[in-house]
Amino acid sequence: MTGLVIRLHKDDNIVIARVAIAAGTELPSEGIVAQDCVTAGQKLASSPIKRDVEIRKYNVVIGFASEDIPAGAVIHNDSIKFREFDRDYAHSRDYRPVELLPPASRAVFQGIVRPDGRVATRNYIGVISTVNCSATAVHGIADWFTSERLAAYQNVDGVVAFAHAMGCGMEMTGEPMDLLRRTMAGYIRHPNLAAVLVVGLGCERNQVAGLMSSQNLEMGASLRTFTMQEVGGTRKTIEAGIAAVKELLPEADRARRTTVPASHLTVGLQCGGSDAFSSITANPSLGVAVDILIRNGGTAVLSETPEIYGVEHVLTRRAVSREVGEKLIERLRWWKDEYTAGRDVQINGVVSPGNQIGGLANILEKSLGSAMKGGTSPLMAVYRYAEPVLERGLVFMDTPGFDPVSATGQVAGGANLIAFTTGRGSMFGAKPSPSIKLASNTPMFRRLEEDMDANCGEILDGTVSVREMGQRIFDLILRTASGVRSKSENLNVGRYEFVPWQIGVVG
Repeated sequence: MTGLVIRLHKDDNIVIARVAIAAGTELPSEGIVAQDCVTAGQKLASSPIKRDVEIRKYNVVIGFASEDIPAGAVIHNDSIKFREFDRDYAHSRDYRPVELLPPASRAVFQGIVRPDGRVATRNYIGVISTVNCSATAVHGIADWFTSERLAAYQNVDGVVAFAHAMGCGMEMTGEPMDLLRRTMAGYIRHPNLAAVLVVGLGCERNQVAGLMSSQNLEMGASLRTFTMQEVGGTRKTIEAGIAAVKELLPEADRARRTTVPASHLTVGLQCGGSDAFSSITANPSLGVAVDILIRNGGTAVLSETPEIYGVEHVLTRRAVSREVGEKLIERLRWWKDEYTAGRDVQINGVVSPGNQIGGLANILEKSLGSAMKGGTSPLMAVYRYAEPVLERGLVFMDTPGFDPVSATGQVAGGANLIAFTTGRGSMFGAKPSPSIKLASNTPMFRRLEEDMDANCGEILDGTVSVREMGQRIFDLILRTASGVRSKSENLNVGRYEFVPWQIGVVG
């Protein structure tokens, strides 16, 4: 992309500043003059926009003018207003089956095949708390296994704790407890964990026995449980946990990578700290990579329900069936009518201060970019939070927009890799699944290069196309899945990002 401004669609009435522009600068491509000083990423009116007229980006409504806006003027957040409007869901109207590549032509990576046939991208031992009261113990066990103490086990990626703030003071039955338990079970069964220790306190509501029976989990060589009140307290539990992990390490170390098809990849799609360029560079590039992955038989999990609001019709129109499309709308209605009604959260209009500074006016504009991560493939299924993802292709999982909570649900569902776009710069990891972070612009990438895995800002710089960047991202996914460490792994990020969705009463 070159020039001072970017036109995203011929029918848009705005353009995006590619770089900073001084007031009075002529913009020949649009036949207008900049009325104000413009920072990179801001929106300018490409023609006069009357009050209450739709403002369109990618020919999608992102809001309505709150005042008359002259051509060349910057559209500030106070000059564009959020307003509900009807959308035609047209369920399945645009559905087209995926044209899979011939098996012999499909991409491969170096994965770890588990005894049940599932494929891992990493090889950890996990230590999971049933309740916040055992959080210190699980961290004490995991922290003992430093890189020096694991040096003899070259095929083990580490011992990682999964602690959380729940497990007691909550409803005994119903969706809040079911959600917590299926999240924990998703991690316990995750192919990236060679073995798991479950540590409870003993008097919590989320009892170890209740977790095991409700989720059909059985203790065995790779799944052990401890109850602190029975073992003898904090110190003795940590000592017992360390001893158990020592016994598990030799077997975990026998894991070896072999060549497997990319159809074994399930990639969770995330965006955080989005900016005006996210929808122009990083998100559409990831969408291209997702389309490539799906043509190779793989799976991508689009999530963050509040961040598709306003553009959900682009997903329902390409849903495999009306039932799938309606399931997505049912989830959105639950969010709007029950979960967030009257609350000051982004699905009701206002996005975070960081998003606003980055050039995003409201949730409609943010959702427009967020949905692009899913590419153009048909929507094959809709899942509740942390449900096992069984369908291949593009699927949707109902999660909040808060990245740690959303990614936790995706990993619990089976995501063995996370692809995370960011414009402002998000420092994120999601053990046991590696995370790759995709920067939307070059200045941020250079400033935070230690945390960023790819610079999609090259698209703005004019050195690469969206399609070329999408292929690069797909190749990066394959390399990372094969064992090449991501930037977040180099920094050991991801130890504290296990955050199950807390939806119930705390009492």
